[in-house]
Amino acid sequence: MASDATPQTKKVKSRSHHGCSNCRKSRLKCDERKPVCTRCWQKDLPCTPDTTLKWESDFHSRGLAFGRTGVWSKGSSPKSGRTVDQNVYSAYPAIESWSFLHGDFATLKRLYEADQLGTEPRVVDRIDRFATQGPQRSLALFPELDGLGNSLFFDYYIKHICPRTISSLKSQSPFATVLLPYCASASPTVLKAIQALAACHWSQTNSTHQAVGLRLKNQVLNDLRHMINNTAFVLSADPEVLVVIMMLCMYEIVDHCDKRWIVHMQGAKDIIRLRRQRLISSTEHPVSSFAERFFAFQDVMGRTACAKADLFGPSYWRDNDQSIDQWMGCSPELVSILFSIMDLSKARRELVSDSDQVTFNIKASLLNQRLGNLVQEPDDAEDETLRTVAELKHLACRVYLNCALYNARPSTSLIKDHVRKILKTVFMFLEQGLVVNVMWPIFVAAVELDPLDDELWSDETTGTPTYGRALVLRALDVMTKSSVSSVSRTRAVINKVWQARDFDLMKSSDKGSSCALGYNDWEWYVVPVSDALSLA
Repeated sequence: MASDATPQTKKVKSRSHHGCSNCRKSRLKCDERKPVCTRCWQKDLPCTPDTTLKWESDFHSRGLAFGRTGVWSKGSSPKSGRTVDQNVYSAYPAIESWSFLHGDFATLKRLYEADQLGTEPRVVDRIDRFATQGPQRSLALFPELDGLGNSLFFDYYIKHICPRTISSLKSQSPFATVLLPYCASASPTVLKAIQALAACHWSQTNSTHQAVGLRLKNQVLNDLRHMINNTAFVLSADPEVLVVIMMLCMYEIVDHCDKRWIVHMQGAKDIIRLRRQRLISSTEHPVSSFAERFFAFQDVMGRTACAKADLFGPSYWRDNDQSIDQWMGCSPELVSILFSIMDLSKARRELVSDSDQVTFNIKASLLNQRLGNLVQEPDDAEDETLRTVAELKHLACRVYLNCALYNARPSTSLIKDHVRKILKTVFMFLEQGLVVNVMWPIFVAAVELDPLDDELWSDETTGTPTYGRALVLRALDVMTKSSVSSVSRTRAVINKVWQARDFDLMKSSDKGSSCALGYNDWEWYVVPVSDALSLA
């Protein structure tokens, strides 16, 4: 008997090739609506695409064809999909919690460039040596770190803080060349002080290290109290006390840059005075010499902003020393001139007679002449970056001299010209990725920018203008990651100066007339908001 029923066709299920993971798991067709498919929307589920990553090396290691590669074809070729792999593949290395990469692309690039110049061993030789010997651990050089713990912060000091204390890739930081050899025989207190500084600096970008930094700092402060109570230890030839105070000073500068780093400076001044009374010469120990210069330079550069009385005096700076210090980024002679400018500026407000004014004018003219004839030379004649940084500080010193001694203002043509030169060099450094140790020139140029003439120059090709304030903020943002200083505090002071100048313009008042009260432009706008500011 023939059946009248029509044969039923088999229902063909179409597959969703781009469906979500939820529909794929439930073996249901996804309507692929975006951004949420209908089923996920009804069930209030997160709708994410079902993506599976497939690695070609995994397929090859199992002797399988990857996609349409291999011997698969539509002809009479074998259908098994199996291939004969003639390549030899290395096994993946096991990654453990203690594993780390000893180098990165920047390291290899530097080695390759040095290889081309012939200044370092060939890149291949360096890589082969690394592969056979492995990385050199700091614990091997400083066994005390094994017992102290937190050795990661000591490595951070070596790799991230020391390179940020110099102005040129060709220079060598005394924080490495002078302090690290001393640390090999120093007490655990010095190592903890270095680790505290590293943890504080690291916490600026990773707050999880802040607690460790505070704990280490408190331990160092307790140890320092015991050191100071031992007069014989303080007056010994060992510079350990000065090194510890130097690390604490840098800690406070990086952390908040408030008056606490000044307190450390005052303590260092008293200790150095006692040591000199006992005829303990700093020249006999390179660490003591560097520590004393560190404190004296911090004192001078900070005083340019706040105009406070000096702590360390002019004896640290020789008038005829024109060699550029790699850490300071300028010559001691420039610092000597800067010290004299600050002293003469302070005496300017105490003039009472015409003869005093004549004497002041003669001294100011001699300082201006010394500054104009200044020549600064790096030890490496080919280190153009260090020479440029020194010239930047030379220009900044000329701006400071004219503002402090000749009542120059941002609208003065000489000031505008020098400020443009400083910021143009800073712009060049930004383009090259080199903005290190130029905090003081940026600060001087920023606070003496003319608010009514902020456009510095225009691009010759596109005509795009470059504005002074925008360039300063961009440079400070870069320096946040490339310096060991309080960039945030410096930026806050600059903002206050800009706000004060703009506010006076809005009131249509001429604060330059305040010179009649004995104040110059620098003293009126910069000094009141710059207390305890570090600019070294």
